[in-house]
Amino acid sequence: MIGVAGVIIIIALGAGAQALVLGQVTKLGSDLLSIQPGKSNEKGPPAQMFGIVITTLTNDDAEALRNNGQIPHAAAINANVSGSASITWRNKTVDTNFTATDSYYPQVVNITMSSGIFFNAQEDQGSASVIVLGSTVAKELFDGTGVDPLGQVIKIKSSLNPTAGGIPLRVIGVTASRGTSFFQDQDDQVILPLAIGQQQLLGIHYLRTINVKVDSSSNIDQTISDIKTVMNQRHHIRTLDEVDYTVRNMASAIDMLSTITNALRLFLTAMAAISLVVGGIGILNIMMATVGERTREIGLRKAVGATNKSILKQFLLEAGILTTLGGIFGIIVGTIASYGIYLLMLHLGYDWAFVVSFISIVLAVGVSILTGVIFGLYPAFKAAKLDPIEALRYE
Repeated sequence: MIGVAGVIIIIALGAGAQALVLGQVTKLGSDLLSIQPGKSNEKGPPAQMFGIVITTLTNDDAEALRNNGQIPHAAAINANVSGSASITWRNKTVDTNFTATDSYYPQVVNITMSSGIFFNAQEDQGSASVIVLGSTVAKELFDGTGVDPLGQVIKIKSSLNPTAGGIPLRVIGVTASRGTSFFQDQDDQVILPLAIGQQQLLGIHYLRTINVKVDSSSNIDQTISDIKTVMNQRHHIRTLDEVDYTVRNMASAIDMLSTITNALRLFLTAMAAISLVVGGIGILNIMMATVGERTREIGLRKAVGATNKSILKQFLLEAGILTTLGGIFGIIVGTIASYGIYLLMLHLGYDWAFVVSFISIVLAVGVSILTGVIFGLYPAFKAAKLDPIEALRYE
């Protein structure tokens, strides 16, 4: 029962996780490209994930990509830096994340406003002291106060480059709820002009990401080629060894993540299958004890004409019934547990899918029955080979 339930739960978890990842990419958009500093294997993680600071991507790169006309299929391009910060309003302080970007950000990530507006190009280029709050941050700061966040002045302080008292910024908008994306709450953040994030919060002059939204997924490959042409010209790159940036496709990112989740699911399923083997050993012990307890019964059956074959079938049938019943209960337990995990993930805000496939049930029960029969063979053979006279004398 435990083995069957374990296999069903593991396969359901893997299917749910894959559905979650696909949903996250759908939210971000499969037509989104990301340009990151530093050369890296396109199938591996970016260098920034290892804490390596690379300063080769600049604001001028974003402007060149946006304005030189060599990328015709780019619907919108925005530049980003990000970090963690504490937000203070009156006597309330909230720790959150910030994204410093330009006015093209809403077009790239498809955000909508629940109230107020996003900052425009003039406010961005003029480094206006404005800020847009995510819905989670707005709720934590203003919920229950009866105060409209719009027009309020909050102070923001970065942990990397703190300023005494924090930088005062006026709230001009609150984004609509976006949920989670890649296991991160997209509403637990604030958005502010790029120059403020770079110069006043982080004290840097470079970018961490340039995002490019492509007008159609069919034009992704051509757009990647166009981006590389512009970047190679700007960075004076003549050979592959000199490349100092990486262009990533969100669609290829999901392929990489799916490969990882498939490998993990296979590994965990193999681990769950170990419990089937352990259950098989239990069946072996039970059947061996049964042969000892029913030795006189076996002798009596053989004395009245039962053949070795019929005795063998009897004990194999009993082992099969034991494992079949365990499989049925395992299906029930595994399905209930999988549904409980589904409800838990929904409660936590993840777009989880409840998937109990017919294949997982057949696989788990089939392996369970096969395990029971294999481990029941030795006790059955032992019972079939008992001498009837000796068996009748057995106490």
